[in-house]
Amino acid sequence: MRRQRKSMSQINVVPYIDVMLVLLVIFMVTAPLITPGEISLPSVGTRLTVPVAPLEVTLRADHSLWLRDQGAAGSPAVKVSRDELVARVAAKQARAPEQGVVIAADKSARYEDVLAVLDLLQRNGVRKVGLLARASQ
Repeated sequence: MRRQRKSMSQINVVPYIDVMLVLLVIFMVTAPLITPGEISLPSVGTRLTVPVAPLEVTLRADHSLWLRDQGAAGSPAVKVSRDELVARVAAKQARAPEQGVVIAADKSARYEDVLAVLDLLQRNGVRKVGLLARASQ
């Protein structure tokens, strides 16, 4: 009488374990032999430059322009014309090239007027012009 074979429902994992152990030994032996790559980090300058406080141009609802130097402590805002604004900002940036300019506007000022002042400054070669936003209170 012949015995019927049953199908085997288990996986023989012994060969896989052997392969895994051989790979582990290979990696453990070769890991110390690999030379690590060098990373060249940027060097830090000897002097840190203090950022320059920007000039603040305020546009009011009556279309008047006011200029205030935030770098000078306690300096009041001065009413200026459009030509005088460009001349003062250009003179300040000639002395300090990193000098920025921010435009602030009253809540009731028209957006087109703000863009007109921004365009006026940019057309006259003023660099680093931005818009100032304050949280409403």
